[in-house]
Amino acid sequence: MGGLVQPTVHAQSTFGSMTTTTYGVLILNEHGQLLLAHATGRKYWDIPKGGAQEGETARAAAVREAQEETGINLSCAALEELGVVRYLPRKNLHLFRTSLHTSECDVARCRCTSFFVHPVSGIRTPEVDRFRWVDLPDIASFAAKSMTTLLRTLPGFEAMNVRVDAATAPANGAR
Repeated sequence: MGGLVQPTVHAQSTFGSMTTTTYGVLILNEHGQLLLAHATGRKYWDIPKGGAQEGETARAAAVREAQEETGINLSCAALEELGVVRYLPRKNLHLFRTSLHTSECDVARCRCTSFFVHPVSGIRTPEVDRFRWVDLPDIASFAAKSMTTLLRTLPGFEAMNVRVDAATAPANGAR
């Protein structure tokens, strides 16, 4: 994968600025759909991800972030490591992938347990407020351009690059 950097990099100095690394999990179901979470107060949906706590391994950080943002308890051993990918100019994303059957992950039961204080109301607000399974070709309709661009480079996400518009597709296979 061309966008990968060394998996052991957690932070590095770049021209006097710091590059940080966040840790995320791509959770796929038996239909090949990706679990996305809506960031409260934002336009876009995202994967469960966030920073590591001091002394925490990349795998443990990804599992904790998924649990805090979705309520899903994942096993560190069940994660497939994809490596560290450049995500934003000063941010890398250490990615993992796992599969869950929809019987193990009902999005209606997902709950975010991490909060922030809303800057206007001062009310404690969950970081994530909605969850959904998204077909790979539809991810660009939900996720920010930076996440969409990153996902398109990953093995197994080739379907994001193929979109058949039902309105313009020939009926019954006619050409």
